[in-house]
Amino acid sequence: MDIQRTLLIIGLAVVSYLMILEWQEDYGQNAKINAAVNNSQSYPQHDVTNPVSVSGIPEAVSVSEDIPVAQQDIVQPAELDVVEVISTELISIETDVLSLKIDPVGGDIVSVGLIDYPVSVDQPDVPFQLLNRTAEHTYIAQSGLIGAKGTDKAGKPRPLYRSESLFYTLGDKETLIVDLSLTQEDGVKITKRLTFTKGEYLVNMDVIVDNVSNEMWSAQLFAQIKRDGSSDPGLDSSGFGLPTFLGGAYWDQDKPYNKKTFDDFVDEPLNKEIPGGWVAFIQHYFMSAWVPDQSMTLRYQTRTTPDHFIISYMTPAVKVNAGDQYTFSNRFYAGPKILKKLEEIEPEKGLDLVVDYGPLFFISKPLYLLLNFYHSLVANWGLAIILLTVTVKALFFPLSAASYRSMANMRRVTPKLTEIRERHADDRQKLSQEMMKLYKEEKINPLGGCLPVLIQMPVFLALYWALLESVELRQAPFFGWIHDLSVMDPYFVLPIIMAGSMFFQQMLNPAPPDPMQAKMMKMMPLVFGVFFLFFPAGLVLYWVTNNLLSIAQQWHITRGIEKAAEAK
Repeated sequence: MDIQRTLLIIGLAVVSYLMILEWQEDYGQNAKINAAVNNSQSYPQHDVTNPVSVSGIPEAVSVSEDIPVAQQDIVQPAELDVVEVISTELISIETDVLSLKIDPVGGDIVSVGLIDYPVSVDQPDVPFQLLNRTAEHTYIAQSGLIGAKGTDKAGKPRPLYRSESLFYTLGDKETLIVDLSLTQEDGVKITKRLTFTKGEYLVNMDVIVDNVSNEMWSAQLFAQIKRDGSSDPGLDSSGFGLPTFLGGAYWDQDKPYNKKTFDDFVDEPLNKEIPGGWVAFIQHYFMSAWVPDQSMTLRYQTRTTPDHFIISYMTPAVKVNAGDQYTFSNRFYAGPKILKKLEEIEPEKGLDLVVDYGPLFFISKPLYLLLNFYHSLVANWGLAIILLTVTVKALFFPLSAASYRSMANMRRVTPKLTEIRERHADDRQKLSQEMMKLYKEEKINPLGGCLPVLIQMPVFLALYWALLESVELRQAPFFGWIHDLSVMDPYFVLPIIMAGSMFFQQMLNPAPPDPMQAKMMKMMPLVFGVFFLFFPAGLVLYWVTNNLLSIAQQWHITRGIEKAAEAK
């Protein structure tokens, strides 16, 4: 009995430790991020006087906050012709899911609002601002042409693009095309063509080079995401914050999913040639990513400036003969981490892996898929969680039944165990022998009540990660006072019910003969109740439902065993 309870307490402690560890890993990361930003002046900067080429793709080096510079080829760069533009005001683009702004200076995406994802439950008409450029915050997507005839020169003003309008809307159309254009000094026409599709967060961006000059044109396309070191805004909206990764990510041929913390940008900068792939910045629920032409081998890099972190890719130099035309193709995604959409964008290069289900992903992902299926039936994520709990409970029913039968039998022989303890209190060896003799006579496995419970622990941890990564639960209401299953219960009703259910379940278990163990077990409902005060309501709902089902199952089994004992 002592072994059983000790193992159970150890199991619960391990679960608590793992969850706290996961929590602190990312909270600690926020502190590191702030420290990194405060010490950003000490970041190592690349030597711009001696760029190195590992192979055929010139290595980009940073001399300013924004633009990489390519190793120069034989052809010297031409001076840019400053094009007369309609306006330097931001260009606004509205689709059914995106509210986006482009700066004609550079043609960068400097603002992305997600229309279907309000900033908070209390502000349903205010879209969550994923990308933004303000005095307080910088998170933007940049692209351009560098190299011999490129439009972007490190240390020089960005090129000015012309657009036909300052405002575009998708309306009832299925697609919307927005062209940004400029003409270089030698007459070469450059067009950034952005194609928006109804219902999609993915934007196709083609950079079209029309070489109407009399000379060969040569340059490289770069695309990068630039962000400051501010904390995840998703933490602020939750009221307390949730553990989540914030930083860069990329695919390469050696490992399909690589994460880069802001510390890694400084300590372990990326500089690697990769066939195809993608680069991204990820945070809780949302992400942005550049997905290049998968037929190319590209150079991927992370860089730092005094205030920002940059993750980028750069194509090889492309030469366009006089009179020819060439199109650089890539795609940009800014939106929620929805598994199905990300799988469709780049199924072979694992873009969906940014939905990080943790070390138990092989359990977490099936749980998410089952949860999503139940939601398609009941149209309520809280009910879907309850149905998922019932399913998990049914799968583990035989193990749970064995556990509860063992506990019921233990409860039945508790008076005999107490008598043996009192009789052999001074002889530990004799006490152990008599207890094992009693277990054998009564056909009781002292570990039977503990091991099945421990086996179910990974499922709980896997569900924790599945709920944590499911953007579908963000601001998803249940019933009554719970308007958002992804944050803690505002009135702590579910944690109190959970603690009460744990206390009631203890009453069905045999009382520990050891006074110290008895005190520890009595404290467990209170400890877990306080611990779960700050957990997402959806996760607490799972635990409450599981406890109530366990109480019903345990009460039924215990009552049956006690009736059978009385009949003898």
